[in-house]
Amino acid sequence: MNSQAKLEISVVAAAISVGVLGDALLRSFPWGLNFALWAGLLAVAIFGLGRERQEAFAGGGWWLLLPIALAPLAFLWHDSLALTSLNLLALMTALSLAMLRSAGARLRVASLMQYVLGSLMAALHAGLGLFPLVLRDREWTSNFGWVELRKSGRVLLGTALAVPPLMVFGALFMGADAVFRTLVWRFVLAVPSHLVIVVFVAYAVGGYLRGLLFARERKLNEWRRLLPISLGAIEAAVMLSLLDLLFLVFVLVQVRYFFGGSALVQATTGLTYAEYARRGFFELVAVAALVLPLLLFTHWLLHAEDARALRLFRWLAGIQIGLLFVIMLSALQRMRLYEAEYGLSEQRLYPTAFMAWLAVVFVWFILTVLRGHRERFAFGAMVAGFLLIAALHVVNPDALIARTNLARARAGQRFDARYAAHLSADAVPELVAGLGALDSQDRCTLAAALLERWPPSAHPNWRSWSYTRAQAGKAVRDNEQALRAATCQSSH
Repeated sequence: MNSQAKLEISVVAAAISVGVLGDALLRSFPWGLNFALWAGLLAVAIFGLGRERQEAFAGGGWWLLLPIALAPLAFLWHDSLALTSLNLLALMTALSLAMLRSAGARLRVASLMQYVLGSLMAALHAGLGLFPLVLRDREWTSNFGWVELRKSGRVLLGTALAVPPLMVFGALFMGADAVFRTLVWRFVLAVPSHLVIVVFVAYAVGGYLRGLLFARERKLNEWRRLLPISLGAIEAAVMLSLLDLLFLVFVLVQVRYFFGGSALVQATTGLTYAEYARRGFFELVAVAALVLPLLLFTHWLLHAEDARALRLFRWLAGIQIGLLFVIMLSALQRMRLYEAEYGLSEQRLYPTAFMAWLAVVFVWFILTVLRGHRERFAFGAMVAGFLLIAALHVVNPDALIARTNLARARAGQRFDARYAAHLSADAVPELVAGLGALDSQDRCTLAAALLERWPPSAHPNWRSWSYTRAQAGKAVRDNEQALRAATCQSSH
């Protein structure tokens, strides 16, 4: 049997193994140890099969195995839904980049369009890639001789002959024993759902592996424009100049009204300073997020040979980014006032972190795109995204939210016990430790919610284990008496 046939069989075997393990592990929610084990097997399969086909990762692509391995391990750490979603995003990004690398792209100088193409290629192979492996490639079938075919036929014949007596004797056993009958019915009812999960996961993994290992290299660097249009110096200058004027007017308004103090804001708008801040932050985050793709798209439409247009773009885009930094500072100031009035929450913390990432990306935009090195932009922005996710794990957002809001409670400010009770396991030790800082009503609400969500007598499923869930359960068990006393105090 040649190496091609062995690799094809290995891909099918790996896909089935990952599918079976997926059915055994991924049924338990929330994901923790189970997802880490499942994704770990996927990473091992990619690493092991990649060694058999070195060209898939040749030229520096092996570093992608680092985020592929670390993103699932992060499920063992924190419980926050937002963080686990970012972990999944990091894993999917790394898998997409691996697919892009196998098609011949140089990741460090690939464009954003090529990064998007890598995602589309990964999705396409996961959805359709198994069909060519089974129906078209089939190098492995030519390596089977008459003896192997006869053995396979005998196995199938023996299985077919066993079905009728299995059904007859099984029915008799079911009639003779109620316990056996119950077990059989449970098995029969469970088989379809288990089979669906196994087939679905094996199908997607097999297709992805086939695309990763057998896809031919493409001339991705010769990317052709999707739109039959381009911009010259005049069109780009007019568009960007008008946008710069709009940004400048808004900045002037910010300087006068927002930085001018609460008295001026209230006299002009009738809003309190906190209300003024709350109504503008998320809109300004959206502005900051939309400017980046607009500038990238505009630069993409410019003629590479039009030096005048490129020079105007650098100046006008640079002015726009400078004005945008002022707007982003205004947004951060709004968030500071917003948090001072209403406390910290996930809806306020994560947009702030996203804006910090945007600030880094805009600086990188200046250093790359505006200096004529657009090909380096996408890779740096992606690395900044990975670093942001890692930083959020270190910060532990839910614990920070709990700690900040408890400090506000100690200072005599309002504490939202119902919101705190819905934070993930990451926040539970902080909440339990700070229970004494709350008034009786908030203490009762929070204590009752913690006992309900993390009952001391519960035995969690090992598949959903993570470090912070274990710490949350321990904190509630160790302080069960104090928590129950807090709920009783409110009832009297």
